[in-house]
Amino acid sequence: MPKQKTHKGLKKRIKITATGKVKHKRAGGGHLMSSKNAKRRRRIATAGILKPMEAKRIKAAMGK
Repeated sequence: MPKQKTHKGLKKRIKITATGKVKHKRAGGGHLMSSKNAKRRRRIATAGILKPMEAKRIKAAMGK
């Protein structure tokens, strides 16, 4: 049976940490920052961590 191919679009958007968690960039940080309050801008700037069940699905798409 052939190997599972890595989803290249996904590979560019996420990072798997050493402990196996999946980090991603939060949505909403592209533009229109003046209308968002400081608390919201800070939250958008930090990386998000996916929940274990979502992470499992993402890892399968990554071929891991």
